[in-house]
Amino acid sequence: MSDGRISLTLGPVLYNWPVPRWIDFYNRIADEAPVDRVCLGEVICSKRKPFFDEVLLLTADRLERGGKDVLYATLALPTTKREIRDIGDMVQAGYAIEANDMATVHLLNGREHAVGPFLNIYNEDALALHVRLGATRVCLPPELPLESVAVMAKASPVVEVFAFGRAPLALSARCYSARSAGMAKDSCQFVCENERDGMEVTTLDGTPFLSVNGIQTQGYAVTAATRQMPELKAAGVVSLRLSPQSCDMVRVAGIFRGLADGHTTPTEANEALNVLGLPGPLSDGFLRGLPGCTPEID
Repeated sequence: MSDGRISLTLGPVLYNWPVPRWIDFYNRIADEAPVDRVCLGEVICSKRKPFFDEVLLLTADRLERGGKDVLYATLALPTTKREIRDIGDMVQAGYAIEANDMATVHLLNGREHAVGPFLNIYNEDALALHVRLGATRVCLPPELPLESVAVMAKASPVVEVFAFGRAPLALSARCYSARSAGMAKDSCQFVCENERDGMEVTTLDGTPFLSVNGIQTQGYAVTAATRQMPELKAAGVVSLRLSPQSCDMVRVAGIFRGLADGHTTPTEANEALNVLGLPGPLSDGFLRGLPGCTPEID
């Protein structure tokens, strides 16, 4: 941002929430959340998409009336011609797009767009390539350490950092949620809707370390880029991404707005986040470049 202010982006809901809950969530975001932009759309599983098609444009209109910029997030792992065709239809319709795979970037053909955290952009050369391809804002993968983020943010003023939520780690063509229920992906009966923040995965000794959301693997801990705010601002990071969880995301947005504006200390932010009933402990291990399972913020 030209005035040095870090903006806030609310990422798309990655989980299979019931439609009424989804609508209520975005209505409250439109009216109360201090975020600058909101990404809408099904990113994980195209089988969920029809449930939201009829309410997507109405929700976008509500958010825009609430002063939010709206982007339409595309599928992160399209595998069929139909899925590619659906993305092409969104591009042809002229919507503001957040691309989550290279097929979408190709279809955009140089048109301005945002990039989500699912693309493998790990250095300044890759970032520069995406800027040449039309990217005006790029959410970096959440596993990058602060040193790499700083180098990339200084190289190009388009960097967004994944600042809150269970970190998106991997995608698979197979659906573990269905498999865990003894079902095939094509006849899953949408069992993923039973887990509002994903399904916890534990080690053999019972320690939770991952979360599964359909075909997606996420971290178990909740990423919280709170203690690194001065460094992120100094490096030129332009935006923070808040990934929706089932907790009070309006409150989360308020905490990060206060933190980014210097009205809230990292300790105060962590204390406020910890009472929101998060699905896992807070962690900033990725940003600190720590090996192994990312530890809880002390």
